[in-house]
Amino acid sequence: MDLIEALRTTGSAREFTDQAVDDATVNAILDDARFAPSGGNRQPWRVAVVKDLTVRRQLADLMTSVWQEYLGQETDSTRAPFAFGRSTGAPPVAAPNGLLDNIEQVPVVLAVAADLNKIALMDGDVAGRPPITGGASIYPFGWSVLLAARARGLGGVMTTFLSRAETQAAPILGLPEGHALVATIFLGQPVHQNTKLRRGQVSDFTTIDRFDGEPLR
Repeated sequence: MDLIEALRTTGSAREFTDQAVDDATVNAILDDARFAPSGGNRQPWRVAVVKDLTVRRQLADLMTSVWQEYLGQETDSTRAPFAFGRSTGAPPVAAPNGLLDNIEQVPVVLAVAADLNKIALMDGDVAGRPPITGGASIYPFGWSVLLAARARGLGGVMTTFLSRAETQAAPILGLPEGHALVATIFLGQPVHQNTKLRRGQVSDFTTIDRFDGEPLR
């Protein structure tokens, strides 16, 4: 697939057919994704391919609780739920989530962890907000997994719900000490590959010289 086409047409897929994805394909996807950049080329990622249906259900139950809490936070249109990692204290909202409700049928479930000893938090001492720069060493890998899947006619989505339940999920997954759960990636043959994506224009988010400068057009 042409690189530009892949960049402009890789949307999130949350519904999959019952077509299986074999281990050789998963291995090939990860083999391509491992070339993602990371700070110091330390490659801090660890991946667990979750096949056990009991484990999947345990993880889904944890993520469902977070999903419902997430929905309950959507009361302020000016900020994302859990902005700055904080809850507003709003009650959870019970609602179906096809991906989690049917996790046993998802062809591929990947739990992705990061070795924090291999990640430099350049903004770790910035007062007044949580650090975020460490993600630069791990999320390009997750995106590369999705692009490598797209190149093989598959689709998927990267979620972070499980990270909020890391304490409970860690023993279930055997998370090594000093590691953080950073994503759960779901892959498969999508029921519908969404390729008509809606995004803001460059001038909506790009300015000259300063963030309050003139838009780049």
